[in-house]
Amino acid sequence: MEAALKTFFSSPRFAVAGASSDASKYGHKVFAWYLTHSLPVTPINPRASSVEVLSKSHQTKASPLELQDPSSYSLSVITPPSVTKKLLKEAKEAGIPAVWLQPGSFDAEVLEYARTQFKAAIAGEGGRGGEGWCVLVDGEGGLKAAGRQWSRL
Repeated sequence: MEAALKTFFSSPRFAVAGASSDASKYGHKVFAWYLTHSLPVTPINPRASSVEVLSKSHQTKASPLELQDPSSYSLSVITPPSVTKKLLKEAKEAGIPAVWLQPGSFDAEVLEYARTQFKAAIAGEGGRGGEGWCVLVDGEGGLKAAGRQWSRL
């Protein structure tokens, strides 16, 4: 998984599918994690034109297909499995090379698709958390593995 972490965090930009203004949701927490680590991140949410995170409004994209130069992004996914499969197909079509599927965002079929269709797919058992690989728990280790410079806001 270290190679996948290096690939994921070597991308110049990141996107978070499922980003939310609701601070109780993981889409909000994961998007805020990228912001607090001074990483360039774009929220993806087809139902909202913007999300409010860390007291600031952030314009959303409706789909990975709307990202400018999508091959320069890694994508964190925090959507229900029924939404994730369609989202991953859009990400693959857009040319996104790496995905991180948060716990609860995938089933066995979605996980298999991610592992066979992307250069790097982080998901499933492992990591330091009790529910599998999670950006909130394992992200800093991934940044270090990739040699990525960051600073905490």
